[in-house]
Amino acid sequence: MNIQEMPYNDCIALVKKQRLARLACANADVPYVVPVQYAFANDRLYVFTLPGKKLDIMRRNPNVCVQIDQLKNRHSWKSVVVDARYIDLEVDECREEKSQAWSFLARHLDWWEPGALKPPSKLTEATMKTHIFFALDMIDVSGRATAI
Repeated sequence: MNIQEMPYNDCIALVKKQRLARLACANADVPYVVPVQYAFANDRLYVFTLPGKKLDIMRRNPNVCVQIDQLKNRHSWKSVVVDARYIDLEVDECREEKSQAWSFLARHLDWWEPGALKPPSKLTEATMKTHIFFALDMIDVSGRATAI
């Protein structure tokens, strides 16, 4: 098996194509990794969650990392790592971007998983308070892939 570095454009193509990622954040020196569904737009990854550990950690330390894979078999795969910065869309000045995040994510079936139960189909004031959206502003992207 020959592993090669992926060009930037190939990395972005993989990020656009996939929907499931592993989000890594760190509380002091303790890493925490969880699966998330995302939507890609405007050089940002948009994610939905409910209150919990990852959100608490990212609000204290906004530096995160995301790994996105495409696995055909154990000898044919691609993997992209995105260094990013957490952006809280729950603040008033991000209300429009939060609504956009909802619409980007809602284009895909089961977009709320693994974050929570299915939210209502329309974004309401009550829903906006209980369903938390955030963005990951991409800082650096790198990838590796097997070559056949």
